[in-house]
Amino acid sequence: MPPRFPRFAALLAILLVGTLPCAHAVEYTQVNTTASKISFTYNQFGSRAYGTFGKFDATIDFDTANPTAAHAKMTIDLASIDAGGSDANSELQKPAWFNTAEYPVATFESTGVKALGNHRYLITGNLTIRGMTRELQVKVLLKPEKGIGLFDGDIIVKRRDFKIGEGEWADNVVSNDINIRFRIVAPER
Repeated sequence: MPPRFPRFAALLAILLVGTLPCAHAVEYTQVNTTASKISFTYNQFGSRAYGTFGKFDATIDFDTANPTAAHAKMTIDLASIDAGGSDANSELQKPAWFNTAEYPVATFESTGVKALGNHRYLITGNLTIRGMTRELQVKVLLKPEKGIGLFDGDIIVKRRDFKIGEGEWADNVVSNDINIRFRIVAPER
């Protein structure tokens, strides 16, 4: 065997191994909102309650090879809330709560993404509800599965930070901490 062959083979192996991360990089640029879900839990009168938002739009531009350049935006139709009953849903549209006549949507837009390793990311962004904007950080786990990415995360939002539940509801009838969970489904590009 000529002496150049082992050097060539070693160089080829280094090049191939060096390109493996790029071969596994995946881009996500669309959101399947039908398969995605936003839910929340809270305490009311000491009991755990559950709800969902049925309508939202989302955009994503996420490349696993360059997560710091990622961007995401979500717009939630607040009138699509299902808090377990028509009375609760109607109450949440009123001025003391979401005031959907004046503020029909909530938005979240990312301002930065940091890779934490092992498919985990820390997304920083601005949440706007009732015309008030607060910066939040949310940990997200990306689960790649059969040509799609499942972006799972949860965050606790303080309802009083957005003046949600004012007046007679301002006391502790409803917990200040609202745990929001989401699963965003995005096909690979």
